[in-house]
Amino acid sequence: MVEDVDLAAPAYAGTPGLRGLLARPAGPGPWPGVVVLFEGTGADDVNRGHVERMAAAGYLALMPDIYHGRSAARCMVSTLRGIPAGKGPAYQDIEAARQWLLASPDCTGRIGVLGFCMGGSFALVLATQGGYQVASANYGELPDDVDEAMKDACPVVASYGGKDRVFRSRAGRLEAALAKAGVEHDVRLYPGAGHSFLNDVANSPLVLRPLLKAIMGIGPDPAAAADAWGRIDAFFARHLVGDGVDAADVGDVADVANVADIADVADVADGPGSGTTPL
Repeated sequence: MVEDVDLAAPAYAGTPGLRGLLARPAGPGPWPGVVVLFEGTGADDVNRGHVERMAAAGYLALMPDIYHGRSAARCMVSTLRGIPAGKGPAYQDIEAARQWLLASPDCTGRIGVLGFCMGGSFALVLATQGGYQVASANYGELPDDVDEAMKDACPVVASYGGKDRVFRSRAGRLEAALAKAGVEHDVRLYPGAGHSFLNDVANSPLVLRPLLKAIMGIGPDPAAAADAWGRIDAFFARHLVGDGVDAADVGDVADVANVADIADVADVADGPGSGTTPL
């Protein structure tokens, strides 16, 4: 069950009219919190599903509607342009969600951030600003001067698709920057997957799907998604719950994909990717 919450109250300092979608785990709390940041399509059913999934995994999950109920067509470009600055109305709204979780008696005070595409880009910037114990960025753009930015990052788990011509090179660059900074991380490139592969159904605009498929390989990939979610769950458990689960112990590759049928990562990656872990 997803609840609607007011994030514009003075205590949270969201921009006027800001609302959020909240999902609670079953059973008694308190629980660690997760701020969920949607991809460019906005707070649609697919992204609501991500909120519900994190609640089912044991987190108080809250997704701020940084579009304020408006369409992606009206908001996406301007929102994307504001990401590199690391401040502005969208960041204010995301911080309001974090403040709501911190103020809730149902939250332990340990909070992670999980983002997809546009939301993943936000997550990587937020990982460098303090306030989060862990960040998950999925097919997101890197901060400017990623080597410098990652020096102050919290632990990061990230996933990219090898068929995504736009973002696939980011995996190697991100892994290298995190390794150089000595930040705990788990970055993986899935050669057979494309953009938005963690979604369970296609949610891109119907008229654009053929083009997005050709350029970004956009669309669900159940095998890669199962592995990526397992890594996210394990990484978040370690840093938000502290149960000692090791991401390397979650799911054998053979259980989620036939490795022999997947193209070699060198055939699909643009940039340096030797530091990433291919599926």
